Amino acid sequence: MRLPAAFASRFVAGETPQTAIAAGLRLYQRGIRATFDLLGEDVDDRASAERSAEGCMELLRAIPPTLERNISIKLTCMGLDVSRELCLALSTKILETAREVAGFVRIDMEGSAHTDATLEIFRELRKEFDNTGCVLQAALHRTHEDVQEAVRRGDRVRLCKGAYREPSEIAFQGTTEVRASFKRSAEALLSGGDHPALATHDEELISHALAFAQERDLASDRFEMQMLYGLRPRRWDGLVQAGYSVRVYVPYGTHWLPYFYRRLRERKENVLFVARSLLSG
Repeated sequence: MRLPAAFASRFVAGETPQTAIAAGLRLYQRGIRATFDLLGEDVDDRASAERSAEGCMELLRAIPPTLERNISIKLTCMGLDVSRELCLALSTKILETAREVAGFVRIDMEGSAHTDATLEIFRELRKEFDNTGCVLQAALHRTHEDVQEAVRRGDRVRLCKGAYREPSEIAFQGTTEVRASFKRSAEALLSGGDHPALATHDEELISHALAFAQERDLASDRFEMQMLYGLRPRRWDGLVQAGYSVRVYVPYGTHWLPYFYRRLRERKENVLFVARSLLSG
């Protein structure tokens, strides 16, 4: 499916690695880092998983030295639903490629059905690789314990709210509860984490994290703020001008529809962010 020229294309950096890298170079000129994501998920056959992995390795090799070779991957793209062994093998190849080019690979978190398997494979990979990190979702009840374990292990964590609908038995349902969970985990990561990334567009959470860091006199290079491509670009620039590290998640590829609609469907504030971004430019 082709990108609608004036809508989804605002939030997805085209269909090819070249368009994503061009977007990354524009961000770099503004003092903003990027993590690149070849879109896709829920692969159910070996050949598709191998193609996804090859695409990620090609991307790592194609990113110019000017930019950080930093990518994000989903383990379902690497065949997690086909077999654990396939997923681990393909993820290992990607991390080996990243190590060859001095790159970094962030393993994205998906729905709760994959949380345990994702963390298990991540921790297996961490036995051999130090150029990888994981993502934890504040919406899940378990996340603060996972954060504490990650801090203990020295794992690099991106903390986000979570973009998947989950049942009340395992996840907070209200905005107030999710925000409280995010704040608690963000404080733990800022206090003891290894270069944590706080991924949110929520101004209350951004302000809370920055105030916490300032109160404890944390250097601005001890952590980074992350946002999605196309959302709140003026805030990116404001954070950079204030001396903070900012990284933007740059998705690209033809399988953009699930990514785009999940961002709109799962949390009503994302619809407001999209609307404001379209209006404000």
